[in-house]
Amino acid sequence: MCLAVPGKVVEISEENGLKMGKIDYGGTQNSTCLEFVPDVNIGEYVIVHAGFALNVLDEKEAKKTLDIFDELEQKKSEFLRKLSK
Repeated sequence: MCLAVPGKVVEISEENGLKMGKIDYGGTQNSTCLEFVPDVNIGEYVIVHAGFALNVLDEKEAKKTLDIFDELEQKKSEFLRKLSK
């Protein structure tokens, strides 16, 4: 199973001839190859899998996905609290 995660482009650079970016995932930042999305700009959201940005998302769709991830995390926390009782 694969999971592609949306993140916000906060920096764009070139490394060894490749377009690279620093992507923010709610406070955690990682380096990502941007070669598959050459027209991406700082401030836009991308879907990333295995270190490669696969496509650009509009902010509304990205936030919708991130809200779902937050909801899943809350449900997990509630479930673990119930288990520990």
